[in-house]
Amino acid sequence: MNLELVNITFRGPEFEVISPVVDLLPANLIGLLTQINGFVQFGGGLHVRGVCAQPTWHSIAEVMIGPRALTHQYEQVLATDAPFAQDCMADQFLLRDGLVHKLQSETGELRSLDLRLAQFFAAVEADPVDFLAMHPLLRFQREGNRLELGQVLQAYPPFSTKEAASGVSLRAISAMEALATLAEFSRQVSDLADGEQVRFRVRL
Repeated sequence: MNLELVNITFRGPEFEVISPVVDLLPANLIGLLTQINGFVQFGGGLHVRGVCAQPTWHSIAEVMIGPRALTHQYEQVLATDAPFAQDCMADQFLLRDGLVHKLQSETGELRSLDLRLAQFFAAVEADPVDFLAMHPLLRFQREGNRLELGQVLQAYPPFSTKEAASGVSLRAISAMEALATLAEFSRQVSDLADGEQVRFRVRL
């Protein structure tokens, strides 16, 4: 797979073949990561994880095996899924049976994009703003802010709530902290009875 990457703000360290996740990853992803071991693109619009011990925020092992694995946080995620990337809002891209799936981290909704890995990156290259839903990041940047490495955006109130229609505030947060918070929120939402609502009070 040959990628023509633009707007790269971080390249992963050397591919570590001793990592315990290597045997769990599909061959096409291994092929990509041995060429470039993950990267951050578009100022945080896309983060493709790598096979490495450090930095931990970049390690695919952190979200695939161990106590913080996505399969422990979202029942929709299987132990055989490869969570190879995320967008600026910590929504996850997983490889399952050769196809890319998107996990909406707020709600836990998982859907297939019906794209293979090469097609996924072609879609990113063709229209990164819409395909990666980068509009919150562009707003954040227009306001004079930027994401540091290992950070994503957190929206308050969450986009999936009725209160979000009146607008949301955005802040930069550690990606791993964001995932833990979003996973807990998705569990609370899934436990609501029919017709039950959650209300958020926005403090200015």
